[in-house]
Amino acid sequence: MHKPLSFLAAAGLASSVLFSSTAMADGKAYEVTITNLTRAQVFTPILVASHRKGVELFQLGAAASNELAALAEGGDVAPLTAALQATGKVRDIANSGGLLMPGQSVTVTVAAGHGAREISLASMMIPTNDSFIALNGVKAPKGHRSVVYYSPGYDAGSEPNDENCMNIPGPVCGGEGGSPGVGGEGYVHISRGIAGIGDLDSATYDWKNPTAKIEIRRVDVDD
Repeated sequence: MHKPLSFLAAAGLASSVLFSSTAMADGKAYEVTITNLTRAQVFTPILVASHRKGVELFQLGAAASNELAALAEGGDVAPLTAALQATGKVRDIANSGGLLMPGQSVTVTVAAGHGAREISLASMMIPTNDSFIALNGVKAPKGHRSVVYYSPGYDAGSEPNDENCMNIPGPVCGGEGGSPGVGGEGYVHISRGIAGIGDLDSATYDWKNPTAKIEIRRVDVDD
């Protein structure tokens, strides 16, 4: 069972810009701005990585890794951060450090260069059992250009979608980050959203895709 996430205060996140130390030191960077497009879902700390080709967070239709499951079920970025760093293909990695509320945006800056021409990111959606937003190795822009991507809500398939608050962490439910017993569907897929079968009201917490807008811009840190 994944432990509950210790959530950080969301105040001030709407216009904050978070830098990794590597990006600050090297000058060339990608600014990754994530906007929460949902009405009532909250995004947990958003992991962002710049990397070379060959890095995948998941494959649709395949089982989620334990590291992705930890993020999707409990918002824990540490296991996936360590797994990405272990690939030897990651240029830089950072996370937003707090909750992103509906309608708000946050910018995370990671280093560019050294062949890092792709961006990946992931964040749990709460309150859900194991839904998340993600970019999975998308192309980063060249020069001082920007590119916009949109993320649907994904389901890690690692936890039953019972919508019971005891199995959902965060400020709405305050439950555990993982549920005991039988797992979920067993593969990553597009989330069905909130059906209203447990403690969650679908009229409040359900969503229509896309869930997030992501703009990636290549910059000089001192711009």
